[in-house]
Amino acid sequence: MATVPYLIALVAVAVMGFANQRGGICTVAAIEEIVEKKKFSRLVALLEASLWVGGGLILLNFVGLLPVTPMGYAAGLATILGGALFGLGALWNRACLFGTVARLGSGEWAYASTPLGFYLGCLITSGLHAPAKSQDKSLILAASSWVALAVLVLLTARLLIHGMVIQRNNRAILAHAWSPHVATTIIGITFLVSLVTAGNWTYSEFISDLAHGVTSSWTAKSLLYLSLFGGAVFGGWTARSFKHTAPDTVSVLRCLGGGVLMGAGGALIPGGNTGLVLVGMPLLLPYAWLAFIAISVTVYLAIQITRLTASRP
Repeated sequence: MATVPYLIALVAVAVMGFANQRGGICTVAAIEEIVEKKKFSRLVALLEASLWVGGGLILLNFVGLLPVTPMGYAAGLATILGGALFGLGALWNRACLFGTVARLGSGEWAYASTPLGFYLGCLITSGLHAPAKSQDKSLILAASSWVALAVLVLLTARLLIHGMVIQRNNRAILAHAWSPHVATTIIGITFLVSLVTAGNWTYSEFISDLAHGVTSSWTAKSLLYLSLFGGAVFGGWTARSFKHTAPDTVSVLRCLGGGVLMGAGGALIPGGNTGLVLVGMPLLLPYAWLAFIAISVTVYLAIQITRLTASRP
């Protein structure tokens, strides 16, 4: 891997981690906001990340900079079951894979056991046959040149609006919490930068590959992994929200168990919600949308059942 592009990828992934921590991006938090506040802001922000990545993929394809297009998988019962398991694991963990990065960036060290649990979940299910790869081409990449131009204009306008809001509120960009919409816009852009410079990479895919014995480019991917979490920690430290929280046995076991369920669910989908939101959904791959819906519905129903049970005398 060329040195300069790889260094750019490291910086992009670090900024991704920073934005993740600042925006508190998490599928569980998004569904909790719907249940408790009847608001859809965080969920819309997650979908906005997919929108911007999809637009960016159109641009990259138009100028000939798009790397090999990731393949999708057949959508079916395994996809739904995997999404349900992943959703239960995320709720048990009290954070999805996005949220785990943000929690670690805030100094909640019990969440360091979540990636270990995800690894174990992938390892446990390594004997299962993965769903067949789909040969369907992504419709998003067939978009015409005028669509690419429209995406560029919209993305530029979105960034200008975010900048004007920050300036109007007279806040330093490194010293305040970001709205979920700002965070997901930055996450989408930095993911595209890392895609061009380092290839398709998400940390859930990295852990899954390790569990399945795939060690190609292990060192380079490990540094990207560390850069992601380093950016999140820097985000918590500069916002003064970083508080060293020593892990206790109950929290570690909870995060480990949640990680195992997410890893097992991710093996059935296949993939975690980071890959779904940043790769599968922007490419309009049916399995990714079906899995994300299954995750969201499972979390929603589990929260509602928990609330109903708790309200009974």
